[in-house]
Amino acid sequence: MRVGSRPESRLLRAFRGFSVATFLYRLGRFSFRRRRLVLMLWTAVLAVVGIAAAGVTSKTTDTFSIPGTQSQKALDLLSEEFPQAAADGATARVVFEAPDGQRLTSGAQKADVEALVADLGRAHQVKTVTGPYAGGTVSEDGTIGYAQVTYEVADADVSDRARADLEDVAAQGERTGLHVSMGGTAVAAEAHQSTTELIGILIAAVVLVITFGSLVAAGLPLLTALFGVGLAILSITLAGSFIDLSSNTSTLALMLGLAVAIDYALFIVSRYREELKGGHPPEEAVGRAVGTAGSAVVFAGLTVVIALAGLSVIGIRVLTDIGLGAAFAVVVAVVIALTLLPAMLGFAGGRIATGRLRTRRMRAVERGGREPAGVRWSTFVLRHPVRVLVASVAGLLLLATPALSLELGMPSDESAAPGSTERIAYDTITDGFGPGYNGPLSVVVDARGSDDPRAAADEARALLAALPDVASVGPATFNQGGDVALISAVPGSSPSSGETVDLVSDIRDRSADLRDGTGAEVMVTGTTALDIDISGKLTDALVPYLCVVVGLALILLMLVFRSILVPLKAAGGFLLSVLATLGVVVAVFQWGWLADVFGVDRTGPVVSILPIFMIGVVFGLAMDYQVFLVTRMREEYVHGAEPAAAVVAGFRHGARVVTAAAVIMIAVFSGFVFSDESIIKSMGLGLAAAVFFDAFVVRMTVVPAIMALLGRRAWSLPRRLDRLLPNVDVEGEQLRLRLGEAADSAPQPESAPEADGAPGPGRAPEPERVPKRVPTGKG
Repeated sequence: MRVGSRPESRLLRAFRGFSVATFLYRLGRFSFRRRRLVLMLWTAVLAVVGIAAAGVTSKTTDTFSIPGTQSQKALDLLSEEFPQAAADGATARVVFEAPDGQRLTSGAQKADVEALVADLGRAHQVKTVTGPYAGGTVSEDGTIGYAQVTYEVADADVSDRARADLEDVAAQGERTGLHVSMGGTAVAAEAHQSTTELIGILIAAVVLVITFGSLVAAGLPLLTALFGVGLAILSITLAGSFIDLSSNTSTLALMLGLAVAIDYALFIVSRYREELKGGHPPEEAVGRAVGTAGSAVVFAGLTVVIALAGLSVIGIRVLTDIGLGAAFAVVVAVVIALTLLPAMLGFAGGRIATGRLRTRRMRAVERGGREPAGVRWSTFVLRHPVRVLVASVAGLLLLATPALSLELGMPSDESAAPGSTERIAYDTITDGFGPGYNGPLSVVVDARGSDDPRAAADEARALLAALPDVASVGPATFNQGGDVALISAVPGSSPSSGETVDLVSDIRDRSADLRDGTGAEVMVTGTTALDIDISGKLTDALVPYLCVVVGLALILLMLVFRSILVPLKAAGGFLLSVLATLGVVVAVFQWGWLADVFGVDRTGPVVSILPIFMIGVVFGLAMDYQVFLVTRMREEYVHGAEPAAAVVAGFRHGARVVTAAAVIMIAVFSGFVFSDESIIKSMGLGLAAAVFFDAFVVRMTVVPAIMALLGRRAWSLPRRLDRLLPNVDVEGEQLRLRLGEAADSAPQPESAPEADGAPGPGRAPEPERVPKRVPTGKG
């Protein structure tokens, strides 16, 4: 200790001396020794959660609440001043279409529609019903009409009985010869289960078998992953009985949880097999595998959790739900990989290190007669770093070009699955009335500060009618006090169109003139306005979110790699991956390129929550591959290898496994591309493309090229910062010291050479080393 310096506290000394690798080494050995106890405990947890989840009803909702926006302020005012309208209640729109050659205005058809409207009024939880004849919602040709249903309760509280009553009315209408379809927030979305998720799992199984050449080694990652995902989904279902969750929470937790769980188990099993081949007994091999690869799993999982939990800072409930739900699934995957997997390795015994399914090439690589493909590729990149780097970056930027025309919107009945009742209702109303009738604007005139509220409402109606993209303006409806009016304005364009966005902005801009002249405030709300405000809020939150997530993750990576340039390089590569992925999503879902291939039947704006959600998820996944691949490079560098040789060693040990992990993730995410829900479809394609770009272009190509150009500077860290940061020992250096292997990488004094290369007293045999130097093309 320097003179005059403050003595370190015991807590600080303990923190600085804490080794993640050593702790995980002990945890792995404990789980191996007490494998029956560990398996029984996890089985008991799964059984308890499963029984509890089976006895509850989970409530889901897709309702967005965005405090601080004009649309939410107006909605709150409507709830207060128009309680009879249930402004925050669920709604349904029942669309009637007359049989061919007939009209709804004819005697028999009109009687049938009125009878159905009367039945709707008697349905469970229904507050008000406005029929097509009373509301004037019959098309000019008399073939199409719709009834507007308002419920007493919010979307999440609509009961199964209420939905059944709605479906019974539709069935009665069909029996009379009418074509009846339904849309709105009260309509239960049809569950369309796709077998492509199973195909993704099967592809993952094939990749694991090819990677390990053993059914036992391939089966364990799948088994533990399915166990962990099942536990996470059941836990989310149980939580949904106490709090309202987004309907997509479980789906996205399944998507991410399954992908990362297989990957994390894959890395630990691969390291375990290496340790077994190195001559260590099974229990010791498990401890070393969990202590080294498990450390990378912990920090990779932590970056994913930070990225997902960071979605909470945006302040939109749906994003918070799916972010925390997916983060919980990742946490479960990490804990399962560190405890249950070592226990299962104990049951598997030595069979996991042998396999009859190895190819001739795999056997040649194991004998040393052939270099692995990863080594050959990394050597090529190190020879031509500039050309490889320029080509990779240029290709990603070219793919990112479509992202410049990105348009955002929220999913609605327009993006519902073809053939669903919601989509049929949307298309029918468009044909009969125009696209704007699917998303009318609710204009609220707050005239409590006006001398003449009715005059203010009249001026507001005149203002709306004068706007070019307004198809119709309804009469003003006043509250009981007569000082707040509600006006319905129908846009001439579809709810998701840019024209409607401009219309809402135009109304809000012109409201200032009305306020100056009458003292009344005009606010726009309704589903369409809410969606527009959500998109705006997500855009505003993008930069703060990036700062929070990237900032925290950079600190984590700085702890892991003891470097400044390596984390910055990781973040730069992530940005390239995200831009290229957004370009692909825009090209497919907005421009319609390859739309038939991916089952996109209607192009339109990209789902508003996709970019920011994908940024969080992709950052976490990108850091996964960064940690898994570069940690091994640092491990070799710390143990004495030259920078270029460390890169080759990282690829020698990690490229095959990282490739397998990326292919598995791509397969799992691709399974969701053919979902009927547009948000799940777009996220599946986006995440699959992001993993491809990040794993194979950025981590496998850009990273080694930059490492070759940086050399030793890549691992430099200022001394002051080095003393400030705790040494978390992800590469397991402290673990090696405690296991008595410090001499493996320590240079021996020239005055005490060992005869015939034999290890000296207390020194373990020298492990296989990569060449100290490889050609880098730098002269």
